[in-house]
Amino acid sequence: AQATDVGVNKATRRLFPVANTPAKILALGEDGLKQYIATIGLFNAKAKNVIATCAILLEKHGGEVPRDRDELEALPGVGRKTANVVLNTAFGEPVMAVDTHIFRVSNRTGLAPGKNVREVEDKLVKVIPAEFLLDAHHWLILHGRYVCKARKPDCPGCVIADLCRFKEKTPAEA
Repeated sequence: AQATDVGVNKATRRLFPVANTPAKILALGEDGLKQYIATIGLFNAKAKNVIATCAILLEKHGGEVPRDRDELEALPGVGRKTANVVLNTAFGEPVMAVDTHIFRVSNRTGLAPGKNVREVEDKLVKVIPAEFLLDAHHWLILHGRYVCKARKPDCPGCVIADLCRFKEKTPAEA
C-alpha cells in the first residue's frame, strides 16, 4: 500500500545486495532497514512490519516464506491481496490479487463487477478460464495502468472497447 512498483524496485535494488534473506534483513534492524526504504510511502510502518515478519519467518517457518494463505496473512502487514500476489508470483498458484487497477477494469468492463475487492476477486476466479488464471492478474494490472487508466482511459486505443460496458468513454478524437 502507498508504494509504486517502481519505488519498491528502486529500494530493493539497493537493499538486496546488502540484505536478501530474513536473517540479514532482521540483522539490519528497523532503523537500518529504513535507510534503504525511506523513498517508499509509509516506510516507518513498513520497516516495523518487515522486521517483525523476518523474525516470524525465522522462528516459525525456518526462514522460508510460507505457501499457505492463512500463514501469509498472519504475517504483519500482509493482507489478502499481498498473500495472493505471493501465492501467484512466487509459488505459481492460480489466484487473483485484486488491486485498484484490477478493481477498476473489472467494474468498468463488466468482466467482474463488484462493490469490493473480494467480490471482484471471487467473480474473476469464476469467469477467467483456468488456463489463463495464473497470468490474468498481470494482464489486468497492465491494462488498468496503461489503457484503462483511472483519470483518462484510452478507450479509442483499447483492444476490448467493443466489449466494454464503460459508458464514460473518452472521445474518439482524444
